[in-house]
Amino acid sequence: MVSHRPAIQLSLGSAFALVAGGGALVLVAGAVLVSMLLAVASTAASVAVRAVVVHSILKEHKA
Repeated sequence: MVSHRPAIQLSLGSAFALVAGGGALVLVAGAVLVSMLLAVASTAASVAVRAVVVHSILKEHKA
């Protein structure tokens, strides 16, 4: 005899908890990605400022 019941039965509360957990996971992953992007951007800006300063010093030294 073949059973037609679903393999997993979710109550309303457990389905809500699953959706809320997934949403929280997406928010945490987004926050991590945004913080990594900001870290890369601030590092790039710092390197660019240092390059301009070093270039200015070397240019002034040659003259």
